Amino acid sequence: MKELEHLRLLHLADSALPIGALAHSFGLESLVAQGFSTRELPEFLRGYLEEAGTVEAAFCREAFRLVSTGPRSFPAARWIEINDRLSALKPARESRTGSASLGQNFLTAVAGLGEFPVLMEALHTAKNSASVCHHSPAFGLAAGVLGLDEDRATLAYLHQSVAGLVSACQRLLPLGQSAATRILWDIKPAIIEAAKRNAECPAEDARCFMPLLDWGGMEHPALTTRLFVS
Repeated sequence: MKELEHLRLLHLADSALPIGALAHSFGLESLVAQGFSTRELPEFLRGYLEEAGTVEAAFCREAFRLVSTGPRSFPAARWIEINDRLSALKPARESRTGSASLGQNFLTAVAGLGEFPVLMEALHTAKNSASVCHHSPAFGLAAGVLGLDEDRATLAYLHQSVAGLVSACQRLLPLGQSAATRILWDIKPAIIEAAKRNAECPAEDARCFMPLLDWGGMEHPALTTRLFVS
């Protein structure tokens, strides 16, 4: 079963999962338009992990714990609260709606892989309450439903998030495959540190200060030409 759990986690974090992740840069496209360069990317990713990544990981864990303690009724009110609180921490509309789109697509995709009534209930709860399903809580909830390990699931979420940003930069900057691979290889200790930092941090205490990325998301609709949705 451990081998099956590992393979399922790899599947959830695969960039080929059809949720639309490749269409989002989450503000990076605006930064590149203002002169953001390849040499700045490693330091930018470390800052992302320390701030936004740590917050997203905290919400991933929070959603995981909703269903990881055993059979019980789905805590719909808490699910809504988690997602609404994360929305409030995303001041840029495009980043907020992008995260919500990925989360809904993610839950829909995973729910279609088997009989997962909790995931369907999470989708219906958000729809009926005019709330959303953000990507990081959706990932954590699915991992909890599948009985995966919390720490490994959090690491996998952070890794695929950073990999998505690097992938966006490959389409925006002169960043080749070898350089991108090296950046992802070198950033792994920072991913582990970010995952450890939020292990005991409740969602209510999670905070993020990354104005550059927020500004990039807010400026994105004003770009003359755009490759990404966000």
